[in-house]
Amino acid sequence: MKPLKHLVVSSITAAALLTGSSVWAAELSGDALYTSQGQIMSDVGTHAGIGDFDDINGKAAAAAFRSPSSVAQLPDGGIIVADTRNHMIRKIKDGQVTTFAGPEVTVTKDEQGFPTGGFLNGKASESFFNEPSAIAVDGNGNVYVADAGNHAIRKIDTKGQVTTLAGNGVMGNKDGKGTEAQFDHPTDLAVTTDGIVYVADTLNHEIRKITPDGTVSTLNAASTRAIQIRPGAASFAGEYKDGALSVAKFNEPSGIALDSKGNLYVSDTGNQRIRYVDLSSGTVKTVAGFSSQLSGNTWYDKDELYVDGDYADGQALKAKFNFPKGLAVTSEGGLLIADSLNHSIRYLLNDRVSTIAGQAKTGESDGVESAAAFYNPTDVIVTEQGNLVVADAFNNKIRKILPYHLPQGLPDNGEIKVVNGNTIIQFDAQPELSEGRTMVPVRAISEALGYEVKYTEANGTSTIQLIKGDVTVELYIGRTGVKRITGNQPAVLQKTDAAPYISQDRTYVPIRFFAEQIGLDVEWDDAHKTVILRTKSYDVE
Repeated sequence: MKPLKHLVVSSITAAALLTGSSVWAAELSGDALYTSQGQIMSDVGTHAGIGDFDDINGKAAAAAFRSPSSVAQLPDGGIIVADTRNHMIRKIKDGQVTTFAGPEVTVTKDEQGFPTGGFLNGKASESFFNEPSAIAVDGNGNVYVADAGNHAIRKIDTKGQVTTLAGNGVMGNKDGKGTEAQFDHPTDLAVTTDGIVYVADTLNHEIRKITPDGTVSTLNAASTRAIQIRPGAASFAGEYKDGALSVAKFNEPSGIALDSKGNLYVSDTGNQRIRYVDLSSGTVKTVAGFSSQLSGNTWYDKDELYVDGDYADGQALKAKFNFPKGLAVTSEGGLLIADSLNHSIRYLLNDRVSTIAGQAKTGESDGVESAAAFYNPTDVIVTEQGNLVVADAFNNKIRKILPYHLPQGLPDNGEIKVVNGNTIIQFDAQPELSEGRTMVPVRAISEALGYEVKYTEANGTSTIQLIKGDVTVELYIGRTGVKRITGNQPAVLQKTDAAPYISQDRTYVPIRFFAEQIGLDVEWDDAHKTVILRTKSYDVE
């Protein structure tokens, strides 16, 4: 598929390619084709990884990751990956996966035989990380890493040297310069063009700021809510409060992104909300996500860490999320959201939330936007080519979402056309509209989709059989209904409201019912008078 057209890049982005979690993208909604349900049409595939929980470099289609949690794009176009449970940074470029930083060979393993992390600066190939959870790239190509297990922010310069910008490997909550500062599992970060790093310091429930010289400060108020996590053991938990930044509170913020004004979007993960930090006015407000206050004017059940998650599209402040994480800002002012436990990529634009791809259940299948499935996606970016790349953490894969566009060369003649993915299907007789249904010559469509056509006559009924392998689809001239027979399984009969007929010495069939029976997604683009057929979903081997 072609990437989105008319890529809009701001002057800031042109200079900087801001960060892995704050990429300025093409205008998703303006360039899009839409399904009948109002969803942006796209096709989901696998960019790298076979799904095994492993560490394998080489061809992208045969590579393996361990819970990759973040992605970013380098100035050379390559995609870098925070390969969290392998404790390294990987790179995908020209169809190959290599190690960008961290040891090429596992040095130490835990009792289960999995790699363990470390904390060592120096040459990239000799450095050690501990559960790196996020990456960002500045305008010069330097890479910043939220090294969650080391409670530190690391930097990989363009010469391949790793240093520590802030933090010292010790869990804590302390402002200061460089190694004097302390964090608690920072899981995302964003970098401005002038080198300021903003950090989602997750288990401190805070947004931190790091100046280029490594000086760390805290922007919001500390949480003071205490809960019992088990009998006899208490812990501080996150809270929720909008208003002045100095008194605002968060609950395990796990995603952060810069917008065109230099302000911050935050995935307030434990509160199931998207918050907006206006740095110029020093305020915080909720821009998406909803939950009801409980009795006692609290958002949380007794001794619960989080607000309950849920799933709902629609008006932003009524939409629902389930542990939203990585974010990406688009040039039209929208916000892409990796909604991790809804296993989907959501989009906030013009005060409405929609689903770009995925569904609120786990899976691993590729296919069209609504049928594709993810398993705990934790980050999303838009590449400079205008496609989406997703860290599909629990599938151990890097996935890609390619916005769908009609094939080039499609005639603009007002006649009905049919395309199969990127291919224009040629007919020897013109498709027709009959009572609101698109009817097409059966032989041409069947052959285009690899099906053999057979006709039978019995008891006054003319039957059309479309056969491929052990699948047979039956339609009946002059009668509604379509039957699917697969191997020795019982036949499945579906009611239809259109019947095949004879016209121009051709047998015409309703394309939607046939196509849906063989597992294709069917959409109608009225502007171009075109039926669009795409593979609905397919499991990845």
